Amino acid sequence: MAVGIFDSGLGGLTVHNAVSARLPDVPFVYYGDSAHAPYGVRDADDVYKLTTRAVERLWDEGCDLVILACNTASAAALRRMQETWIPTDKRVLGVFVPLIEALTERQWGDNSPPRQVGVQNVALFATPATVASRAFQRELAFRAIGVDVEAQACGGVVDAIEDGDFILAEAMVRSHVDALKRKMPNPEAAILGCTHYPLMAETFADALGDGVKVYSQANIVAESLADYLKRHPKMVGASQESKYLTTGDPQTVSSRATQFLKREIKFVSA
Repeated sequence: MAVGIFDSGLGGLTVHNAVSARLPDVPFVYYGDSAHAPYGVRDADDVYKLTTRAVERLWDEGCDLVILACNTASAAALRRMQETWIPTDKRVLGVFVPLIEALTERQWGDNSPPRQVGVQNVALFATPATVASRAFQRELAFRAIGVDVEAQACGGVVDAIEDGDFILAEAMVRSHVDALKRKMPNPEAAILGCTHYPLMAETFADALGDGVKVYSQANIVAESLADYLKRHPKMVGASQESKYLTTGDPQTVSSRATQFLKREIKFVSA
């Protein structure tokens, strides 16, 4: 039995780490498309083609359920995939909805009309493609009213993280937070809308200052997945082997993944 986790590169390892800890008996097959990273600067059609190719590869590995641990793919491709492409015996889930449910304090599957929630000013940090899609605002509008979302496209941060240049990544994060605060001086909450960004969570929090609640996706998605599998146990596929697949150079990707997670990670060619 296995569940697939897809990301454009290494950022989804933050989600993989959390779901593996939450569901230790479930094998996970991770697919990182490092050869084509970052997705955040690509157009929607390109993201869709790359994402569907990756999901098909995970289906080939026996993963009937695939988590898009990539906000850009979730924003730019998921709805189109769900409406026109995914067969009835497969499931592909994104990472936006669990985050919004946590932000708005709504239970999974709560389909009641949107209502006032506890926060009114929310900062969203995401890739340029995610910001351009307005997917976060669209999903939020189904669940909450009266929330002002100020989005900041964080160009260059993913590239720096993928290259292992955390000094540059920190400088970029602080610059993007400064730009956001010029538009929204006093956000109550901040969404790290890219699974690479938890690696810089402390920098985001420090730059935002006290009193801003920072929502990161890994643990939220892990709890949501545990709940989903409890209700849909048959969606754990037939494969029983955990593995890490990459379209990039396995040695280079393994080295950077090990650096990120502070434990040995060994990728093989996808």
